[in-house]
Order: sequence, then structure tokens, then C-alpha cells
Amino acid sequence: MAPALPQAGETDAAKRWAAIFAGYETIVLVANSDAVRVRDLARRYGAGTLFVFFNKVYKVLSEPFDRPSLLTARSSAAGANIVYRRETADVVRLLRSPNFLGICNLRVGSRERFSPAADFAIPEPVGHLDLTATLNGFYPSSHVATSGFALALFLAESLPGHRIVLAGFTARRSTRWKLFADHDWTFEQIVQRLLLRAGRLQSANATAEDWLTPITRRFPEIDPVSIGAAAAEVVAERLEGANLAIDDLLRVTRPQRRLNGWLKALKPKTRKARLAERDAQPPSSAS
Repeated sequence: MAPALPQAGETDAAKRWAAIFAGYETIVLVANSDAVRVRDLARRYGAGTLFVFFNKVYKVLSEPFDRPSLLTARSSAAGANIVYRRETADVVRLLRSPNFLGICNLRVGSRERFSPAADFAIPEPVGHLDLTATLNGFYPSSHVATSGFALALFLAESLPGHRIVLAGFTARRSTRWKLFADHDWTFEQIVQRLLLRAGRLQSANATAEDWLTPITRRFPEIDPVSIGAAAAEVVAERLEGANLAIDDLLRVTRPQRRLNGWLKALKPKTRKARLAERDAQPPSSAS
């Protein structure tokens, strides 16, 4: 029987979630990515593994999945995304089995709102996890964390010594997948790389080669800090060159982008966009 999942407002909700995750030897976080092959993951990670999926699982699942699993449903100002988009049934049908724990409605940003469990309209348990406080003062305030990053950080800090595996966390744009600008992908990849190298997270995908360590071994007389500073300078110079090329592309495509903006303006605003505009407006002062 699936455990009772913590609800919004419970003071010990985070600890109870950690205890649920701690019941598994391995926790695999499955990103919606081109790099994910769910069948391979199922063969690679055996008994004692919990597979955690995110939002629109039909992006990586083409058939029902019957291994122990949990669905993370991210919230926005309009509530859980899969609820207000009426996608819950399409998502859950691919995970529904005796091993499905239920849904974790995740809140990461201060403007995000939980959806009541009843709104999901499924027989399986629905719980809530608020990670807003754990990211305040850490994650860049100009952006909001991705669900995968927030949950991976929570698990790495709550379950030291546990095997937490990232599958498909590449942060790479492709013809099928876009990267939303409201997340700080560079910051997330830096933290993720550090936690991987520290052994607090593992990756199911090939990880980037550590090319600075061989340099420090080859030239031991050079301070590692100086090597890191030189590497940062080179990357900054190359990024500046790329930015100049991007500026040229923006100038060339200006007419097409203006036409695209005009066409988008003709579309009716979504509920999410209306809520975002309402939240962005300053409160009116009493006369």
C-alpha cells in the first residue's frame, strides 16, 4: 500500500518526504530529455530503486511503467501545471500500477501555488513538498529553479550516503526540447557538476571530462586557483565572441521576430499569463 503523503502546511512535511525517499536504496530522477532511455534505466537499476518522473512523462514514456515510481508535478501561480492544463489523466495512466506511490506537487518559487489533492482527481495519493525556503538566498533571485534541480538538491542534503542518480540532466537544447529562460541553467549545471564530483550525486549519463585536473598534474608549480582563473578568462572571451555572432543574427532576423511577436499578440492570453501579469502589478494604494 502506498504511504500517506505529506500535505501542504504540515510542519514536518520535508522530513516525512525524506523518510519516504530513504526507504529506497537508489533514487533515479528521470528528466524529460533526449538523453533518457527508460528501458535501459529499468534494466540498469534493479530492486530497491524508486524512479521519479516530472510533469509530462509521456515525453519519455511510450508505454506503461510498472516499477516503483513517483510523479513530481510542478506548480505555478495557477496551481499544479498538469491540473490546470487538464493533463493529469494522460500522465498518470502511464505510471499507474501497484508500485505507483502517487504525486508530489512541488512548489519552488514564492509565487507558486499548490493544488488541493482533490483537484488532481485520481485515486492515488497526492502530497505536497515546499522547497521555497531551502532555495532562498542560494538560487539566483532573478530566476527560479527547475523541479529536477530543486529535488536533487533536497535529496543530496537530506539523504547523505544514499545513491541519488540523475538521468538526462544535460540542460541541452535540441530540436525537440527547449530550455525555458526563467531557469538559471548555468548555475544549476555548476552546482550539479560539483555535487557529482563530490560523490553526493551520480549520473546515469556520460559526464563531462575533468580537463583541469590533468593540467594541474602536468604543471604542479602553477597554483590551481591560477589555472581556474585562466580557464575562466578563456571561456569569457569565447563567450563574448559568441555573443557578437548572436548580435549579428538578431539584427538579421529582426523583421521575422517582429512578425512573430505580432502574431503572438493576437493569441488570447493563457490563465498562467494572466496570473503572472496580475502578480507583477504593484498593489493599489488606498486613497
